[in-house]
Amino acid sequence: MHERAGTHVIVNAMTVDVEDYFQVSAFDDVVPRSAWAEMESRVERNTHRLLDIFDEADVCGTFFVLAWAGERRPSLVREIAERGHEIASHGYGHRLVYEQAPAAFRDDVRRAKGILEDAGGERVSGYRAPSFSITSRSLWALDVLAEEGYEYDSSIFPIRHDRYGLPGSPRHRHVRQTKTAQLVEMPPATVRIAGLNMPAAGGGYFRLLPYAWTRWSLGRVNRRERQAAVFYLHPWELDPEQPRLPARGLSRFRHYRNLDRTEERLRRLLREFRFSSLRSLLSGPELSERALATAPLFIG
Repeated sequence: MHERAGTHVIVNAMTVDVEDYFQVSAFDDVVPRSAWAEMESRVERNTHRLLDIFDEADVCGTFFVLAWAGERRPSLVREIAERGHEIASHGYGHRLVYEQAPAAFRDDVRRAKGILEDAGGERVSGYRAPSFSITSRSLWALDVLAEEGYEYDSSIFPIRHDRYGLPGSPRHRHVRQTKTAQLVEMPPATVRIAGLNMPAAGGGYFRLLPYAWTRWSLGRVNRRERQAAVFYLHPWELDPEQPRLPARGLSRFRHYRNLDRTEERLRRLLREFRFSSLRSLLSGPELSERALATAPLFIG
């Protein structure tokens, strides 16, 4: 079911947040960063699994790589790039943006950019914050990103959530005016129902909700709104054998629920929709310079 807008096939963005199972924000109080190096790492094998699935489906995507992992496995970053995918930044230390001072955030994204560019051999132009943590409390981060040479961001989730979200933000690609430049914002996919933005972008929503919800939601964005949807997931979401950490009830439920179903659902999604990288969408005919020039300009 490849959705079309008029005579044009809508191509969505497939994005991957490359981090290990113990590095998610919900486990910050379970596995401190000082213990990361001692943990069993599964990010390489799980990312290889995703790469193989994408190869089989002839899909290229954007991999937002946590530079802490990329620094220790530069060959993995290089392989992602060599297999035709875009390398983008997930920062270095996976700290929530709104819990950092601007100077610390600048050091983090600058360090990450350098590590990933050295390992991947290509320019890094995109960024996604850990846990989508650019919110009303941390919009200053967009100024820092633009100043540090990033061209687009995919951190602002226009929904309400207990950890992230900016529900008043535009739901589709738009241009954010910073102090020094313009930054393209590529929000994760949502659908609007009864005046509310509902998440449809992947991750936990892809695992916890029925597959029919994702299929219907992305189809609605493509068919009715004639927009590309930004989808995301993590390599650890394809790993039901990962170690169980002593997380609290809600975090445990969100993290471990339906891990054994992710791969099957992902393969189905890749059959039913078209996907490419964010870089491809930003440079392709659907997002030409003219299209970007006429994209909504959001100040706030």
